[in-house]
Amino acid sequence: MTGAKRKKKSALWGKVHAPHCEDVKLWWRRRLPILEWAPQYSLKENLLPDTVSGLMLAVQQVTQGLSFAILSSVHPVFGLYGSLFPAIIYAIFGMGHHVATGTFALTSLISANAVERLVPQSSRNLTTQSNSSVLGLSDFELQRIGVAAAVSFLGGVIQVAMFVLQLGSATFLVTEPVISAMTTGAATHVVTSQVKYLLGIKMPYISGPLGFFYIYAYVFENIKSVQLEALLLSLLSIVVLVLVKELNEQFKTKIKVVLPVDLVLIIAASFACYCTNMENTYGLEVVGHIPKGIPPPRAPPMNILNAVLTEAFGVALVGYVASLALAQGSAKKFKYSVDDNQEFLAHGLSNVIPSFFFCIPSAAAMGRTAGLYSTGAKTQVACLISCICVLIVIYAVGPLLYWLPMCVLASIIVVGLKGMLIQFRDLKKYWNVDKIDWGIWISTYIFTICFAANVGLLFGVVCTIAIVIGRFPRAKTLSITNMKEMEVKVKTEMQDETLQQVKIISINNPLVFLNAKKFNTDLMKIILKEDESSQPLDDVSKCEQNTLLSPLSNGNCNEEASQPCPGEKCSLVLDCNGLTFFDYTGVSTLVELYLDCKSRGIDVFLANCTESLIKAMTYCGDLDTERPIFFDSVPAAISIIQANKNLSKASDHSEV
Repeated sequence: MTGAKRKKKSALWGKVHAPHCEDVKLWWRRRLPILEWAPQYSLKENLLPDTVSGLMLAVQQVTQGLSFAILSSVHPVFGLYGSLFPAIIYAIFGMGHHVATGTFALTSLISANAVERLVPQSSRNLTTQSNSSVLGLSDFELQRIGVAAAVSFLGGVIQVAMFVLQLGSATFLVTEPVISAMTTGAATHVVTSQVKYLLGIKMPYISGPLGFFYIYAYVFENIKSVQLEALLLSLLSIVVLVLVKELNEQFKTKIKVVLPVDLVLIIAASFACYCTNMENTYGLEVVGHIPKGIPPPRAPPMNILNAVLTEAFGVALVGYVASLALAQGSAKKFKYSVDDNQEFLAHGLSNVIPSFFFCIPSAAAMGRTAGLYSTGAKTQVACLISCICVLIVIYAVGPLLYWLPMCVLASIIVVGLKGMLIQFRDLKKYWNVDKIDWGIWISTYIFTICFAANVGLLFGVVCTIAIVIGRFPRAKTLSITNMKEMEVKVKTEMQDETLQQVKIISINNPLVFLNAKKFNTDLMKIILKEDESSQPLDDVSKCEQNTLLSPLSNGNCNEEASQPCPGEKCSLVLDCNGLTFFDYTGVSTLVELYLDCKSRGIDVFLANCTESLIKAMTYCGDLDTERPIFFDSVPAAISIIQANKNLSKASDHSEV
């Protein structure tokens, strides 16, 4: 009897804990995406393109690591560490297949404020070179990297805290125009910070509000101090970089491997500087000594965390927003999903853990992601292969970079920011789609260059929310009477057979960044839903509402017909009579929905569209120009569907 009770108790215990164990396994797979893609990795299909991409990425990681370390006001060798450890951590925890985490211009610029404030250049004379210091570096350099590591540590802690609080769901508040303006403004700041190296001018560190303008004022006041050799070498480097990269882009379909012009330029410039002794002959500033190896880990100085809180928040927000935009773009391009909250964890750990290895703040960079696209990378293995190459540079090649001119390194930074700087072209797009988004872009950009990237980001978010709140009360709701009249007209004039193959979905609210993502998700669920039994048309009721949209709800989507019969082509009619206003995010969502349905073989038609919506969608997306997709009414759209169906039947009969 006792044995039976024990068996029964054991069985009950197993039933209780079996689902729990499965939940734990599922949780680990969600938190460690490498457990999902690594077992499915195909050596035959993916290893070669990932290896080529990894080698090309390593060149970018090394050059940007050296450049952004100097931008962060620390020794260049710490940029190499920042190109190694964060990439490994993100490959384990991150979900972006084409996101290469490492040193980043925007986060380096933010951390430089803390470094220059707490360990100014004037304190260099107070410290002496010590043979007992890490890698033979001076105490001054170690104090500086200590501040940068503290910013990285605290910024990562903030990101992990945001993951715990599940704040990834709030990222919809940061719209595309705000991200574009903020990154463009920050790129302008970075270019400005490199002017002193491009011109060879000795300049004190200038930051703070309106620091952007003070830098150029100082340059014009000291224009006679420009070093001609540095200026000519900078111009030559920029011309070569732009020309070769444009040729690589133009002929990328005809050549298997693009020319790593950054690497070639670094080797050529270093060799020329060594042979001609430019450092002593012309006084050209060079990178200097790069020590070998990786020092043992050391905790960042915790006593200064309260002093770097402002910069840490800037690194956490700006780095995450810029990286998430790249991850979502990669996911959209290659048809996979990205969890916004998981990205908080991945980037948080990519800042916290490397901060113990003398790393500056990290994030994903547009140039590296574009490089992975162009070289055909398949998975995160490309990033891991690049880490092996960076490790070789740290232990073997680093000292050979002593003679690299700083003006050449600055030229590489400026050209590498081309992808961000050409976002000025987005202004035409926003003007044609939504002039309010155009105004938000301009104002966010101005705030960014006048103050800082984090200030511009916060201003853009607040401004966007305030404008949407102001627009909602003036929005008109859909007339219920007209809806009923339209419904009766459709049911009486069109055949039931046709309607069974059509989904009529009514959008009864504005479509803006607040509800665009959920609108798209809910609409795709309706389109792809498989009904077990066909629902009679008379039983389908149109849900009518005369209220405005709550911030976290979707547009009022009403299914008008059942799932199409297997083998029959389905059509979707979007009634936009209630879409009273929209922004760029809303229009982009409609265009993406149209293209997605088109790829699934579903015809999409839009009825009752305003002229502004038609113009915005036509400008924003690659729509089908061979046949009409915009109609004055729902019955007009269904008439075209019926005519196309009859034409298709007639064609089939003629073939028979």
